Amino acid sequence: MMGLTMAERRAVTTANATRYKRADKPGNAKILDELCATTGWHRDHARKALRAALIPKVVRPRTARPPVYGTNVVAALIFCWAMLGMPAGKRLAPALADLVPILRAFGELDIDDATALLLVGMSAATIDRRLAPERTKHMRGRSHTKPGTLLKTQIPIRTWAQWDDAVPGFVEIDLVGHEGGNAVGEHAYTLTVTDIATGWTENRSVPNKARKWVIAALEEIATVLPFPLLGVDSDIGSEFINHHLLDWCEKRHITFTRARPGNSNDGAHVEQKNWAVVRTIVGYLRYDTPAELLLLNTIWVLQSQLTNYFLPAAETDVQAAGRREGDQEIRHSDNPVPPCPRPRAGLRRGPSNSRRHPRRHQSRRHFSPDSGAVHRADHPRHRHESTSAKDRRHAGTIG
Repeated sequence: MMGLTMAERRAVTTANATRYKRADKPGNAKILDELCATTGWHRDHARKALRAALIPKVVRPRTARPPVYGTNVVAALIFCWAMLGMPAGKRLAPALADLVPILRAFGELDIDDATALLLVGMSAATIDRRLAPERTKHMRGRSHTKPGTLLKTQIPIRTWAQWDDAVPGFVEIDLVGHEGGNAVGEHAYTLTVTDIATGWTENRSVPNKARKWVIAALEEIATVLPFPLLGVDSDIGSEFINHHLLDWCEKRHITFTRARPGNSNDGAHVEQKNWAVVRTIVGYLRYDTPAELLLLNTIWVLQSQLTNYFLPAAETDVQAAGRREGDQEIRHSDNPVPPCPRPRAGLRRGPSNSRRHPRRHQSRRHFSPDSGAVHRADHPRHRHESTSAKDRRHAGTIG
């Protein structure tokens, strides 16, 4: 027996069935010997299988199951997906248990309890299937990075592998252009700053790529981060690779590194946030007026609270990241959680950082069972879990 699957055995049997029917007795014996040696079957079973392979089978169409998630559930899912910046199903699924009761309590999501229960219980794979038509409606942007020729020898190169044991405060930075498909003339850019250890992300928009605007935006972001800024890593764009930003970092004792030319994966953390935060919120339109710039920066202040306190982010398990199976690299992620509650043993807060956002930490409301909160464990697909499993998954009220 060669360890063939049942499908492979059926294929071999079908291939030999016609030859078996036309052959004489010695030929049939030879075919049976070959089939038994290949499949490991008994001769009687192989003989029956060869005869059955020539009998036409009536294929009856399967009765379609009634849809579990109707149009009202999918419409509510699309609303929640857009509310959180169009994340993937693995990041959206754990957030629904918190998001749905909050939106219902504030009147933003008008659905009944049955619909809310189905929405909270959707798996990540089902979410991705239901949202597939919506994802195709969004366009892509273009890169505006122009290499800077100065200071490359003074700013050390960093690769993504060197951030495995990063503590909060080491960030990646990048600019996103808002040219709307027409790069002629000045237009706004958005500076994205992403902390490697926690995923905390802040954004500020600037009128153009001039280094004075970039440094001013970076300095403002450094004052609102809940931890001291320890290191900055950028691409090789001229808006970052210059004396002014290097001097700014040296005066504040901030480590400044740069990515390798042509290796966008060196800035994988901030590149992901360029899409997940910037593009999903303001899209690919052109913004080039002072009023639009003011509106963009108003949006980023509000979006920061949503991204950092409510939107779950998955973090790759660096211990298993390098394991390979054949030609595929196997990566494992932890359970997606927002950047704010993500525990960090190395979290450092300076004197000015410890009291920086006292109200932000109280802004996330928690609801009692009287407020209509939906428990994911009450969904029919989760009723088989033991009480201890439910307690571990949902300690207290979801809200």
